[in-house]
Amino acid sequence: MFGADTRNLLFCQSMQTVTHVCWLRSRSVLLFAVLLLALAPARPQQAAPAPPASTGGASNPEFLATADEVLHDMSQITGWTLKEPLKKSIRSREQIRAYVLAQMDNEKDAKERYASARSAEAFGLIPKGFNLDAFLVDLLTEQIAGLYDPKAHEFYIADWIAPDEQRMVMSHELTHALMDQQFRIEPWAHAARPNDDAEMAREAVLEGSAMAAMLDYMLKDKGLKLRDLPDVDPSLFVGDLTDTPQLKKAPPFIKDSLMFPYFSGLTFSLTVLRADGWNGFVGVFAKPPANTQQIMHPALYREGKAAAPLKIDLPDGVPGSDWTKLEENSMGEFGWKEVLKQFLDEDLAKRIAAWWDGDDYATYEQAGSKRLMLFTRIRLTTEEGASQLFAEYSEALGKKYSERRRVSREGRYLSFDTADGGVFLRCSGRECITLEGGDREQFAKWVKKLSWPENSPEPTRPADPKAAEAQVQRTL
Repeated sequence: MFGADTRNLLFCQSMQTVTHVCWLRSRSVLLFAVLLLALAPARPQQAAPAPPASTGGASNPEFLATADEVLHDMSQITGWTLKEPLKKSIRSREQIRAYVLAQMDNEKDAKERYASARSAEAFGLIPKGFNLDAFLVDLLTEQIAGLYDPKAHEFYIADWIAPDEQRMVMSHELTHALMDQQFRIEPWAHAARPNDDAEMAREAVLEGSAMAAMLDYMLKDKGLKLRDLPDVDPSLFVGDLTDTPQLKKAPPFIKDSLMFPYFSGLTFSLTVLRADGWNGFVGVFAKPPANTQQIMHPALYREGKAAAPLKIDLPDGVPGSDWTKLEENSMGEFGWKEVLKQFLDEDLAKRIAAWWDGDDYATYEQAGSKRLMLFTRIRLTTEEGASQLFAEYSEALGKKYSERRRVSREGRYLSFDTADGGVFLRCSGRECITLEGGDREQFAKWVKKLSWPENSPEPTRPADPKAAEAQVQRTL
């Protein structure tokens, strides 16, 4: 969707690209990946146009000498050798912006980016009408300090980065260059497609390991290694996220989706380093994490526990011939945490999302009206988890749709009407399904297709409509 389309940010969903971007701030380091609309399902794309000519890096002896020195250090730290020459250059802000625009078109075409943004909107992750493309371009142009392009096999650094800050940018991005020569990171990351959640998990391996290498580089002069230190709190390396113009405007989901591969990826990478050192990543690249849940809970990766696939499985004729499917994909534990976090306490959202055991969603758009219809299906690890999700997501939906009528609730079934169509939530066993923007007949057909026990589309309610609303308000 969004993140890995934001679903990954942008889930993806996604929204995600394998261009690795380093954002360097004074007195703090914050690394951001270009998760350009990771929520939308990706299709094979043409190679990105080559970035504009450099502004002198190839003829700057000091820059080249520093880059070669840091590259040597990163090779010593990781054990990854340079197998072929690496291009290095310095870029202006205008050239960086041109590259971001080219990479955006390369990763997702306009139709896919539109689908990603609409899905994020349907989940409530971005405001209606939010110009996601323009925002991401402005954000990245504002923040990028350096990047490694796996298509051109070239390292770029921004020309406004002070010399005393360049080495840290280089340590992160040149780790990607070495990593690429060992594991060919772009096809490796894209092999997870079309599952945006799985692709975001692979991005977390790439960015988290580069973060770990950067920290090892910072510690080497002190004779220390990251794997030997107590648990690292990523917040120690993050400045104030709200002190720049674009970040002040960013919806929380965009911030979280951009940071996830770096800081959750760092936590995951530390478990690899402590168990097997840098050689442990050979096994990780051979057997990548299956989803963001395995990144968030590394023990599940080590135990080989991964959710089985789950499909929406709509009946024929639903939602109807006048509706076009924009996309279908998985949110993953990270995505569902973000959905719940929009309306619930963050700690509660984390606890509920941790029950995740597989999901699928589909977004549809009606011709002419541009109305959206969102179907979700999620499986939890236990029936208790499904009951908890029902209780908390009922509350979330109540906050999402402040104006509603014909509210009804019975057992683990909730429905109400809005100006944009009906909203339905039902759980059975370990699974829950939702329909937003549809009608009772569509929802009933879907329940029947899933072979769930019959449930009346009009549950028993108090005769007084005001009493019915008051009864539901106590649980919403």
